[in-house]
Amino acid sequence: MNDNRFRQFVDRILAMGPDWVPPPVWSAGILLLAVVLALLLHRVGLRAFKRFLVTDKPRAFLRSFVVVTEGPSRLAFVIFALAAALPSTSFSDTTTSRINHILLVAFTVLAGWSAVRAFEIAATMYLQRFRTDVDDNLLARKHITQIRILKRAVDTLVVVITLGAALMSFDSVRQYGVSLFASAGAASLVVGLAARPLLTNLIAGLQIAITQPIRLEDAVIVEGEWGWIEEITSTYVVIRLWDWRRMIVPLAYFLDKPFQNWTRETGSLIGSVMLYVDHSVPVEAMRQELTAIAEASALWDKRVVNLQVSDVRETVIELRALVSARNAPQTWDLRCEVREKLVAFLQRNYPQSLPQRRLTFEREARETIEPAPPSASPPAPARHGY
Repeated sequence: MNDNRFRQFVDRILAMGPDWVPPPVWSAGILLLAVVLALLLHRVGLRAFKRFLVTDKPRAFLRSFVVVTEGPSRLAFVIFALAAALPSTSFSDTTTSRINHILLVAFTVLAGWSAVRAFEIAATMYLQRFRTDVDDNLLARKHITQIRILKRAVDTLVVVITLGAALMSFDSVRQYGVSLFASAGAASLVVGLAARPLLTNLIAGLQIAITQPIRLEDAVIVEGEWGWIEEITSTYVVIRLWDWRRMIVPLAYFLDKPFQNWTRETGSLIGSVMLYVDHSVPVEAMRQELTAIAEASALWDKRVVNLQVSDVRETVIELRALVSARNAPQTWDLRCEVREKLVAFLQRNYPQSLPQRRLTFEREARETIEPAPPSASPPAPARHGY
């Protein structure tokens, strides 16, 4: 009903045009007028929507969506206005068909863009309830990993569908695509083989999002390197190593090969410190000192502290100290702190208990040594008297 009134209004304006104005110019002016009216209507409607309709908290998603998609919604108003005014112009059928086709493609792209932004807003609002700056952030990292991977998958799917819908609006492309899919010849096999790594990683990304063998900021050991999961994309994973290097690993790697995940179930870890000392070391004094070091440290989570003799060798004994911390970085720092202070404790109080090497010399009994014979003195010179 509103479209009919708008078209009648445009027809009246077109009929009022002066005879000296060429019809194409007058038609272009009508389209320009439609654009101006669409922009004014969008501006007024957006202000009214922000002020009166979306004021309560439960509609936060709708309010955010309207604010973020202000540009796409403005373009949508322009597209609808041009589509409504186009039948009232005096363009030729070919020109009108081309303009309609352009508007259709623009609307298709606009719909895909709006879908991507809507899912992005929904994901952002959903993740606002989770915090990663706390010690026990396992649940937050779980949801963040799932949402980010699913968001990339949805974005890829929306882009593919949007481009496919836009291209299929062209007759030549639609016929080519239908014939290509119908033939299922060598070209499709080549494309399938070429896209196999991409498809494998995309499917692996969905599997990781569901099963979650890794999550963002998980402490992992991959290919002998220790680091944290920094980013999970649609096809690869970025691992931030302890020395700030970055290791790039395909997503399928985490489904095909074994690796270590130190924070799979919880962020807390038990760290071990190995000491090799002399057999004379006072083990009980070392155990008490370890307890005092852990209690005085802010890194200890007050769960595990223990010292045991784990091995005895010919020259040393092996002591294993166990301490626990809230996460992998704190566990590493606590291990270093315990190691340094235990060594200082031995140096200060029991230096003889540090690793030593003993050498025993045995002197064999010898027979009585005979005294050496006196050396012969030269004969005295003869003296001559007078």
